[in-house]
Amino acid sequence: MIRKIFFNDQKIEYKLRKSRRAKRMRIAVYGDTNVVVTLPYGLKENLVEKFLRVKAAWLLDKIFYFKKYGKPAFIKGSKIEYQKNKQAALNLAAARINYFNKIYKLKFNKIAIKRQKTRWGSCSSRGNLNYNYKILFLPDYLADYIIVHELCHLQEFNHSRKFWNLVAQVVPNYSEIKRELKTKH
Repeated sequence: MIRKIFFNDQKIEYKLRKSRRAKRMRIAVYGDTNVVVTLPYGLKENLVEKFLRVKAAWLLDKIFYFKKYGKPAFIKGSKIEYQKNKQAALNLAAARINYFNKIYKLKFNKIAIKRQKTRWGSCSSRGNLNYNYKILFLPDYLADYIIVHELCHLQEFNHSRKFWNLVAQVVPNYSEIKRELKTKH
């Protein structure tokens, strides 16, 4: 169901999705400027508008960005391309994780390579490190940042100051790399 909210004179349409798996409310803005709010079961729907108003500046910024620059060119890639490069990406990720984990000494469960459409990597609450196979095609410093970023989530499962300080131990220029990575979709 499509819903509407107004910020000043801006009308924002969003889709509300309820999820049994979600632990917190979440907003996603996609390249086509579609907005999806995910609401965990148990939370009341009247909290959504309050949440959107708190996040209004961020939300409008993302929508204007996609309107200005268009849909990112992060292409999922074919299954054949994925199958052809999956093992090499896994070898790269495993080698770099082992290298950086000599510094961090963090425990993880497993490393997986996926064919994701919009993410470079993720870290699950079970300690699984997941990476997009396309890290294989990035310059080393960008791939290293992604690997370190997800590795640090094993200790700090958020984007707090503690998390960024942990990342900065190995990637002191993480903020510039983060900005550059946004253009590599």
